[in-house]
Amino acid sequence: MNFGFTEEQDLLRSEARKFLDERCGLDTVREITEDASGPGFSRDLWKQIAELGWVGLTIPEAHGGAGLGWVDWVVVLEETGRSLFPSPLISTALAAHAIARFGSEAQQAAWLPRLANGSTIGTVAVLETGQVPGVEGIDLRGRASADGLTLSGDKTFVSDAACADLFVLAFRSETGHGLALVEAGASGLTVEALPGIDLTKRVGRLSLDSVRVGADAVLEAADAEAVGALLDAGAVAVTAEATGAAQAALSLTVSFANDRVQFGKPIAQFQGVKHPLAEMYVDITSFQSLVYYAAWCIDEGHEDAAIAAARAKAYASDVFPRIGIDVVGLHGGVGYTWEYDAHLYLKRAKWVRPAFGDADWHYDRVAQLGGF
Repeated sequence: MNFGFTEEQDLLRSEARKFLDERCGLDTVREITEDASGPGFSRDLWKQIAELGWVGLTIPEAHGGAGLGWVDWVVVLEETGRSLFPSPLISTALAAHAIARFGSEAQQAAWLPRLANGSTIGTVAVLETGQVPGVEGIDLRGRASADGLTLSGDKTFVSDAACADLFVLAFRSETGHGLALVEAGASGLTVEALPGIDLTKRVGRLSLDSVRVGADAVLEAADAEAVGALLDAGAVAVTAEATGAAQAALSLTVSFANDRVQFGKPIAQFQGVKHPLAEMYVDITSFQSLVYYAAWCIDEGHEDAAIAAARAKAYASDVFPRIGIDVVGLHGGVGYTWEYDAHLYLKRAKWVRPAFGDADWHYDRVAQLGGF
């Protein structure tokens, strides 16, 4: 079996990298994210990547998307991670993924074209304040009403909450779990932007006080298993971006180590520098291969999808923060300055660690799903 990328995927990677290098280098990333009055991303760049098909990459062609798979999307996410590209790309694509997989034909027709062309920004709201990030930790209540549900509770760590037009919320009801669509501005819905360590990744909190949701806004095929699958999809997506970010951090450090001369030699020649760099490379390629397999499992509907996602996210959440710390340390004093870019990758690593479940939770899942 050939596990390499196709020529089309290699071309997609090349074009994505070219676009991001030309339009959104790290200087531009800083300008966008440090603008306190802005949304945390460029509306103009968002429109451009929507026109390029990135937003609707995995949305079926019948609904305005490109109809490609998760392996193709991973190619793009690695490049957005490499550039620390600030955008609601993952949030919107995950919302579309939930609707495409668990929504009715009417729900798909109503929302997928708008998500694909970028005119609607979506996000998913699954996590809450409890210690359990999975389905068991969902306490947002959905109580049956005459024409649908009434939702009450809170959601935290909601990516791009402040700029989202549509929320896909996981809830618990008397009959089980489900997913509901709630539009921004709904009566009883309060959206609060929260401070975060990584300015390229905006997060927020949702408070729902008896928010009424019609029966046509509840994803008809969503249950506890669907909520779990959405969590896994989110874990794979953020790990794919982490792969690109970690590669860029390593490249930045290797370049610095080759240029920095101490005692008459580039510091890259010293064991105390080159050994940590080699360990970073091994760790990155390890969780990179795991995320590739997890993306393939999602595409194929393979029974290993859940455990593959857990492996990839657990490994990345474990080693990427350590890589970020080492990257800053290996740069010496300059690595601690605001003007140098090393700290941007450390902050991304800190953001990735708890997103869609931290290392401990996913390692436990690997053990449970593996029968231990």
